[in-house]
Amino acid sequence: MSDQNHVTVIARFTPAADRAPQLQALLEGMIAPTRSEPGCRSYDLYTTQTQAPDYILLERYQDTAALEAHRATAHYKAYRAQLPDLLAQPVEVSVLEPVNVIG
Repeated sequence: MSDQNHVTVIARFTPAADRAPQLQALLEGMIAPTRSEPGCRSYDLYTTQTQAPDYILLERYQDTAALEAHRATAHYKAYRAQLPDLLAQPVEVSVLEPVNVIG
């Protein structure tokens, strides 16, 4: 499949006060099961280097069908159900389609 068909997702999470450790643990718990999905090309967690850090997931899927399959998994649904109590604001999600990328 061409790299031009892949889908990249950037999700930004702002933890509620004193909930950063729980949020980080929840997000880290998603890494192994998501990376094992057949359509997942990468699933990487980052944090901002600030006093009150945000967490950023940079996800790359083979195509839109793989992203939709990810969102239908039990681990995704369980994690999404736990997010509201850990966040200061809703997750900011951007779904990107390649225009001109290498690899």
